[in-house]
Amino acid sequence: MPTPEISVIGISGIPEIRPGADLAGLIAMSAKKQKLQISSEDILVVTQKIVSKAEGQEVKLADVKPSKFATDYAKQWNKDPRQVEVVLRESKRIVKMDIGVMITETHHGFICANSGVDMSNASKDGVAMLLPKDPDASARNIRDGITRATRSSPAVIISDTFGRPWRDGQTNIAIGIAGMDAMVDYRGQKDTRGAELKVTLIAAVDELASAAELVMGKTIGVPVALIRGYKYKSGPGTYKTLLYRPEVDLFR
Repeated sequence: MPTPEISVIGISGIPEIRPGADLAGLIAMSAKKQKLQISSEDILVVTQKIVSKAEGQEVKLADVKPSKFATDYAKQWNKDPRQVEVVLRESKRIVKMDIGVMITETHHGFICANSGVDMSNASKDGVAMLLPKDPDASARNIRDGITRATRSSPAVIISDTFGRPWRDGQTNIAIGIAGMDAMVDYRGQKDTRGAELKVTLIAAVDELASAAELVMGKTIGVPVALIRGYKYKSGPGTYKTLLYRPEVDLFR
C-alpha cells in the first residue's frame, strides 16, 4: 500500500475583495497564474473573511443604535457599545458572559466568541464584519463558479478561526461545506488489532481547515488554499453535521 501523502498549497495574488466580487473567478484566475490546475479531486479552503466581504456582510458602527443592555455591558468592560450591540444582534442566545468576553450561539448554531463578529478584517475602520448568512450556500456558490471557470468540481470548505474549550489558542474550523461529507465515520470498523471501533467519528473538514491555515496565515494575504491528495467522500455536505445536539451536550 502506498504511503498516504497530502499537499497544502496557498493560492496567492487574490486582490482586495469588494462586495459583489466574483470569488470563484478570482480564485480560478489566481490558481492559473500559479500554474495550478484545479481538479475535482482537490479541496479548496476559503477564509470566511473574503466570503463575507464579497457578500457585503459588514455593518457600519455609525448606523448602530446600542440597546441599554449593550450600553451597560460595554461600560462595565470598557467596550464600544455599538460593537456589543452587533454581537447581540448576531446571536440567538448568550451562553456565557464573563471577564469582558461574550460566548454566544449564532443564528447558524455556532457557539463562539462574540457571535463571530470581527473588527480586525473589515474593509475599513468603523465597520464590523459578520459571518456569512448561509455558509453552506456560500460554499456551493463558489464550487459552482469554479466548475464554470475550470470544468472541475472540487470540494469547498469555508473556514474561520475559533477558540477551543479546555485548550488555549485558536484553530481554523469549517463553517461551510460543499461537495464532501463533513465526517469520517470509523464506527463498526476494526482497528489494527482487530478491535471494533465504537465511537470514532472524525471531523475531517475541521482538520482540513486547520491544515490550510498553516499556509494561509493571518498577515500574508493568502485567503485560499488548495488541498490535494486527501481522499474525501463526495456528498452535498453541511456544517450542520458538526453541530452538537442539545440532548447530548453536557455543557449546555
